[in-house]
Order: sequence, then C-alpha cells, then structure tokens
Amino acid sequence: MALNPQLFPNGMPVPFTGEVFVLARDGVDFEVDKIPGSGSGQVKTKGTIYLSNVRIVFVAKNHIGNFFAFDIPLLHIHNEKFNQPIFHCNNISGKVEPVIPEEQHRALYSTHSFKILFKDGGCGTFVPLFFNLMQSVRQYNQHYAAPAADTAPRVDPLQAARTPVDEIMRSAYVDPNDPTRIFLQQPAPESQLRRRAYHQTAENAY
Repeated sequence: MALNPQLFPNGMPVPFTGEVFVLARDGVDFEVDKIPGSGSGQVKTKGTIYLSNVRIVFVAKNHIGNFFAFDIPLLHIHNEKFNQPIFHCNNISGKVEPVIPEEQHRALYSTHSFKILFKDGGCGTFVPLFFNLMQSVRQYNQHYAAPAADTAPRVDPLQAARTPVDEIMRSAYVDPNDPTRIFLQQPAPESQLRRRAYHQTAENAY
C-alpha cells in the first residue's frame, strides 16, 4: 500500500501507463491500520473507491491529518473476504502489503489490514467485479505470491496491468441497487501526466 497517490483536481487518480479504470463507488467507509503519523495508527474515513486493473484507490471526502488517499495494489492484496454480518453493513476485508522503496528493508514495513464498508446502497455490482478482477490478476500474473514474510520477494504492482479487463467488463452484472459507476469508456484525463512506476519514498510508501 502507498499513501497519497497523485490525483487530478477533480479527485480522480492519475493513471499509470496501461492502467484501465473499471469503476468508481461513492459513499463507502474505509478502515486501515498501521498508518504512521495517524495517532493510534488506525484510520477510519468516508469517501470514494476507484478500482482499476492495477489497484484500488480510496480518496477520502475530507483529509485525515496529512492523508487524503490510499493506493492499494491488487498484487499486494491477500486474504480478501466478503462479509455479510447480521447486525452491520456488508463489507470487504483483507490484508495488503506495503509498497517498499528499493533502498528500504522489508522488516521496516508492516502488513496492513483494511476494510471497505458499504453503508450507502447495495454492493451487487462492486463485489463480483472486484473478486473477478482479483482472480484474473492472479491468473495472468503467475509470479504473484502473497508476501507474508520478511524474505518475500518484491512484487511489481504494475504487472497487474496485463489483466484482460475487457473480458471481465463484458460479463459484469449491474445491480440496480448498487450506485457503483462503471466506466464504459475511460474518463477524459485533465492532463497528459502519467506515472510509469511506483516511485515511492519512505515518506509515502507503507
């Protein structure tokens, strides 16, 4: 995971080369732990989720201290699960490994637990698309291995860009109770800026 990825002025994440955005979902709650500089390390906030063939980007409605967005590479996610509790809202929980700068040691960075909570409307569109995309990412990236130890190899998150998103979109089910916005065509960029790699520093890579 990485903190504060580049955004356009309208809040849309600046895409990587080869990145395709699949959907956006407003009004979700997001929780993540072990965030340095956030007091207890636990962050809970509300905002918009963007899902692409490379990552999830959560953009907070309001800044939380120095944080306004969280970048979760799909190839760094593991133990993801859809939860339907009786007395609480449906949610997706999981673990995500940090994006580690080349000069840093894995032992300096902790695995995060995250949760995406659907309190406003259904999730019948978002959930199948997310899990189908995760399955496809792993299928088309055979070098993927959920890192769980200090000796785990570094995984390039941009390997996920090879995922055949068109096939997933063609078979997507649209739930009328789910306010998720599916991108039938890519949003028009407000500039030609593109990030070509996860060039993270120790200040924004976790």
